[in-house]
Amino acid sequence: MSLQLLFDALSLGGIYAIAALGIALIFGVMKLVNFAHGQFIACAVFALILPSTDAVAALGLGLLPTPLLILAILGFGAGLAVAAEALVFRPLRNASPVALMVGSFALGVALQNFLLVLYGGRPKAISLWAGLGAPVRIGPAEVPLLQLIVIAAVIAILLALGLMLKRSRLGLEMRAAAADFGMAQLLGVRANRVISGAFALSGALAAVVALVMVAQTGVADVRMGGQIMLIAFIATVVGGMGSLPGAVAAGLAIGAASALLQAGLPDAARPFRDAFLYALVIVVLLFRPQGLFAAADAKPRV
Repeated sequence: MSLQLLFDALSLGGIYAIAALGIALIFGVMKLVNFAHGQFIACAVFALILPSTDAVAALGLGLLPTPLLILAILGFGAGLAVAAEALVFRPLRNASPVALMVGSFALGVALQNFLLVLYGGRPKAISLWAGLGAPVRIGPAEVPLLQLIVIAAVIAILLALGLMLKRSRLGLEMRAAAADFGMAQLLGVRANRVISGAFALSGALAAVVALVMVAQTGVADVRMGGQIMLIAFIATVVGGMGSLPGAVAAGLAIGAASALLQAGLPDAARPFRDAFLYALVIVVLLFRPQGLFAAADAKPRV
């Protein structure tokens, strides 16, 4: 594997891992696959710009200095997710899994249409951190600065999240709730605090993905969260539903496989890269339908 390909795989896999982690956090405490997560990503992107139907966007929060901009978008993503939990998912908490899933679909559609009303359906050009595309020479490879920042940010986020889950009170409560929510409540864990915390973390991770996507593409599109939401959901399933390390590992693996296919396929076959990728996912699930890192006592899916 060339050095350039290694950086491509780590960068893409890191984005998928962060997106999958946002979904796995919610599933761990609520057994809910939040299909609105992709729209959380899109909303965080559009929070950077002012409402307008023009093709070229006028920056709003995007005008802030970089440290404040990052904090503002992370806060926006976390706040949006917590508001969604309080207004949509908390009233449905005792409903069936199917009702929760339909609720998440409905929320995603509502958010997408809200963006359409404010911004229109045309993709918008956003000029944000244009200098991050500058190449950095590392040995024989020239790697975009953005890729290096993404890899470093993913490592930092995973380490920080791991420490939070192992050392903080909220992290311990989230792990206890993921293992047995009913028993955790009997031991004094507050359901609203744990679930709101999980949604806040998930929303902040969605905002991280949004910042990376807009820096990479320079485009805001109301549909931009859909594809990465699909990949993240697949990574969550392949890693093992409810397994945070599994979601991260599967996200990294899918990103690496995607980069390898892009580099290794003949030119004529590259437009069909995703078909080959999903075929590999099917093969993995045929042999491990419970996921690669499912708990030993995990119930089989039907």
